[in-house]
Amino acid sequence: MNNEIINKVAKSGLIQLDMADFFPIEEIIEYDIAQNLWQEIALKEKDFRAFIKENDWSTYQNKHVALTCSVDAIIPSWAYMLLSSALQEFAVTIHFGSKQEVEQQLLLQAIRSINSNEYQDTRIVIKGCGDRTVSEAAWVEITNKLQPFAKSLMYGEPCSTVPVYKRPK
Repeated sequence: MNNEIINKVAKSGLIQLDMADFFPIEEIIEYDIAQNLWQEIALKEKDFRAFIKENDWSTYQNKHVALTCSVDAIIPSWAYMLLSSALQEFAVTIHFGSKQEVEQQLLLQAIRSINSNEYQDTRIVIKGCGDRTVSEAAWVEITNKLQPFAKSLMYGEPCSTVPVYKRPK
């Protein structure tokens, strides 16, 4: 009797994708412009320009930056432009929004950059559980990206999948 263990998943031809692989590797740092406001209500241009000039922006080197304001204040558009300009040479990317919103933007951007041709006529299982919370928007995005190319698309683990799409024969 042959007691050799056969990995049927490996022989199945299924391609497994883990959504966690699409999250940004670099750290996301939130910059709250509220710290630059006078009495948490207004931005003084002269003081803000001095801050922009004197601040050490290298602390944002190789990081994604989320520009936001945590207080209810009127911030002129040029203020975010000045911040973005100062961060350009250091940050990987600069976005407006909370850290969570920027992470979502980067996740969707990574999914959109998938080379769909690599998945032509393949059977794909998209891992359904993991350490990271994946938004519904990301599930929709990866389905829209891969379905036109895949032979079949499934959710879950190779041993227990939920069929999502199967191309008609």
